[in-house]
Amino acid sequence: MPRLFTGLEIPSDLALTLTELRGGLPGATWIDPENYHVTLRFIGDVDERIADEIADALARVRRPAFDVRIRGIDYFGGRQPHSVFAKVEPTPALMELQAEHERIMQRLGLDPEGRKYHPHITIARVKGAQARDVAHWLDVRGGFPGGRFRAERAVLFSSRASKGGGPYIVEDEYPFVAAAPATRRDPVVVARMYPRAIRSVPAS
Repeated sequence: MPRLFTGLEIPSDLALTLTELRGGLPGATWIDPENYHVTLRFIGDVDERIADEIADALARVRRPAFDVRIRGIDYFGGRQPHSVFAKVEPTPALMELQAEHERIMQRLGLDPEGRKYHPHITIARVKGAQARDVAHWLDVRGGFPGGRFRAERAVLFSSRASKGGGPYIVEDEYPFVAAAPATRRDPVVVARMYPRAIRSVPAS
């Protein structure tokens, strides 16, 4: 069963800039640039009925495109670091979108997200690194210039259990543009995520 989450994709030119941060940190498992993303709402393992309802609800979100700004680097984990990341500025547009995704998930019966939302782009998992090594890495990379990109859509990602990050698959997309009234998502989306349910999809 796939693990689902919503997020923003990272353009290839910014991903290339972020790859310049790789290296120099013992014990780090570096994320492949094609798997860089900004998580909006982690969903987890859900059955096909809930997945269908999530896809349907996300298709009804209407928001304009907005700029996403990268401001510096940091790490999670305190004395026991577990990941290093590029910090994403929590602009009103981004935070309002994330809050809407949170409300959608709660309306569909998912538990509330227990942690405060800190937008970021994970660069590496560092469970094998020492705190002093991470601090040194941050000092060396402290001149990272950051960057920005235009978010034109949100996506529904899926992932399978793996070490490190990814691979992540885009299951559905939700453009930030004016559109006709939303209709129910094609069940083929769910069938792709849940092959065993393919027999329930009407033949075209």
